[in-house]
Amino acid sequence: MSDRSRFVFTSESVSEGHPDKVSDYIADSILDAHFEQDPDAHVACEVLVKDGHVVLAGEITSCAEVDTEAIVRNAIAEIGYTDESQSFCASRVRIQSLLSEQAHEIGASVRRSDDQILEQGAGDQGIMFGYATNETPEYMPLPILLAHRLARTLAHYRKQENGVSWLRPDSKTQVSVVYENGRPVRVTDVLVSTMHAPDVTQDEIRSFVATTLVPEALGDWWHDELRLIVNPSGSFVQGGPSADAGVTGRKIIVDTYGGMGRHGGGAFSGKDPSKVDRSGAYFCRYVARELVAAGLAERAEIQVAYAIGVAQPVSVKVDTFGTGDERAAEDFVRRYDFRPRAIIERLGLLRPIYRQTTNYGHFGKPELPWEGAQVEARAAVATA
Repeated sequence: MSDRSRFVFTSESVSEGHPDKVSDYIADSILDAHFEQDPDAHVACEVLVKDGHVVLAGEITSCAEVDTEAIVRNAIAEIGYTDESQSFCASRVRIQSLLSEQAHEIGASVRRSDDQILEQGAGDQGIMFGYATNETPEYMPLPILLAHRLARTLAHYRKQENGVSWLRPDSKTQVSVVYENGRPVRVTDVLVSTMHAPDVTQDEIRSFVATTLVPEALGDWWHDELRLIVNPSGSFVQGGPSADAGVTGRKIIVDTYGGMGRHGGGAFSGKDPSKVDRSGAYFCRYVARELVAAGLAERAEIQVAYAIGVAQPVSVKVDTFGTGDERAAEDFVRRYDFRPRAIIERLGLLRPIYRQTTNYGHFGKPELPWEGAQVEARAAVATA
């Protein structure tokens, strides 16, 4: 077997208590609060967290009356930072707002009258990618899917009644998978770093991770011979924003495909769907998933490019990596309308649905509108 047909691929995830994810969750909570009252709100919210400080910056144009401070404190409490002995605590943080209204030129370029609504321009220039693979039922790469499951399962045990009392909100996970001939065959390595209470030993932590967390999260991919690394730096008592700074948009690979698919560079959280960084990437994922679900390829990647203020994309490209009929894939993708407003209407994006996207990946979750439509794809192929 050649080296090219066998390789190990590794992806990481982070928990909702990671400082960058705290920032993302606050930003998406503010976005949802505006959408609850004003579906036409334009929101671009950036967040910095460090020690006892939360700094909000960006542009918001909205008719909603939003208690931003209450939203910030509630979001921090939901994550689990409620210990008043720590500098970063929901009830104690100092909140500084540098939010202003959106620039008139940008607002004018993306707003259209009702009879021209589908010609709403893109909120910015840029390139976006979407990726899908049939290696898992979720059409996601296995390494990032398992890394997310580990991080989400840690949060479950931390939050549940009579759960694991020594777990704290900040954690990271990492999973390495062997691929042969393009298919995942075995998990080789798992890394778990979790913040914890000061009175628990590293042996106790390792025992929980090895005997409970990893077998449960990995399911059929767990086996006795995988290599496990737990808290490799030792004690992890100091964590979260009390120990490290966090900023929105710094976990774009965790948010997408764990490095398996390409990324255009634009972050998601805190942005309303007029920003094609978000809606364009969601729709590329939707179309790639539909293409793979229709059986036209084993894996596929869609790229779209936009110019600010222009509805029609500059380009749309599909790549099946030699796993399907490229001509049929191109014909399939041409059926889709990539204009920003068409995407917004097709996926119903002017709703307060974004807090649920923030953690453990924006893709692979069946409850999200860009994730549950393979029946539509199969019907389209059948009638073609």
